Amino acid sequence: MQIALGSDHRGLDLKHFLLSSLADQGHACQDFGCQDKQSCDYPDFAQEVTGAVSSGRFDFGILICSTGIGMSIAANKVTGIRAALCNDLFTARRARQHNDANVLCMGGDIIGPGLAGDIVRTFLQETFEGGRHTRRLDKVRSLGQSH
Repeated sequence: MQIALGSDHRGLDLKHFLLSSLADQGHACQDFGCQDKQSCDYPDFAQEVTGAVSSGRFDFGILICSTGIGMSIAANKVTGIRAALCNDLFTARRARQHNDANVLCMGGDIIGPGLAGDIVRTFLQETFEGGRHTRRLDKVRSLGQSH
């Protein structure tokens, strides 16, 4: 899989761990920043990663900030992105099965590397179930559109 990763300064350590872990699993990854611990603005990196995913160049995106909340809010502003904040295996599973999420958001100050690796593996292994969930996603897509 092609995976785009991005973080702010608070998610940098977890992002570096995941980049290495994903490469070891055979995934092609690209780091869209940030590159150091200097304070920076998470929407900049959310924009880079979501652009890469929404364009079809990457299969999935992973975004990490302190809590994952800011990244998920920013990511979901982009058309075609379904970002899910997941801090456990159950939400990672359901994000893919029921919401067809294409961007995983996590909190670098919330979860450690071991759990984060398990969340990412779960997220990437699951598939969208379709059916009644497709109808619901169609309704979500229509929110905010002028009628």
